[in-house]
Amino acid sequence: MALDTAGRVRRAAVKLFAAKGFHGTGIRELAQESGLSTASLYHYMGSKEDLLADIMCDCLRTLLDAATAVAARVDDPVPRVVELVKLHVRTHARKPKETRIVDHEIHALAPSARRTVVALRDSYESVWSEAVAEGVRRGAFRTNQPGVTRIALLEMCNGVARWYSPRGSLSLEDLAEHHADVALKALGACPHGPAEGQSRGE
Repeated sequence: MALDTAGRVRRAAVKLFAAKGFHGTGIRELAQESGLSTASLYHYMGSKEDLLADIMCDCLRTLLDAATAVAARVDDPVPRVVELVKLHVRTHARKPKETRIVDHEIHALAPSARRTVVALRDSYESVWSEAVAEGVRRGAFRTNQPGVTRIALLEMCNGVARWYSPRGSLSLEDLAEHHADVALKALGACPHGPAEGQSRGE
């Protein structure tokens, strides 16, 4: 299906921002990649920063909506963390350019746009935080540093965008399963439920 002009501009921006960074991408280069004149480009994107913010917000909203749906559907924190890890890995593998932009270009935004993006990112990470905290409360996870562990797991999953290839030895689903397994080990998941002396909810 052919992209409309706005879609071509967005695709060009994703390609260039991911490869060269926001500040390394010039308006003329963006126009050329989009197949437009510089004057026409502004009609379809507003400012370059507006385009960056839109790309980042769309990516984060999609992740947040999917993570919120997982949290609403899965009460048990162990399978909830598994599903969140798989979601993050799949997204970073399937949309590596967009997720690299989200992970590395936030500093390029003006304060007002940055606040919006940070709020979305924090809302998404809070879904992870709640799952980990619930697992600790129920005795399903044994970790003395749940916050640090959560950050480490997110960084591990973020890395998929840099190196994953569909031509690799693992399928995407196998890769997602492996990351989920590593995540549970890092959280000290208890294979037989709550630790001795603990009940659900403690």
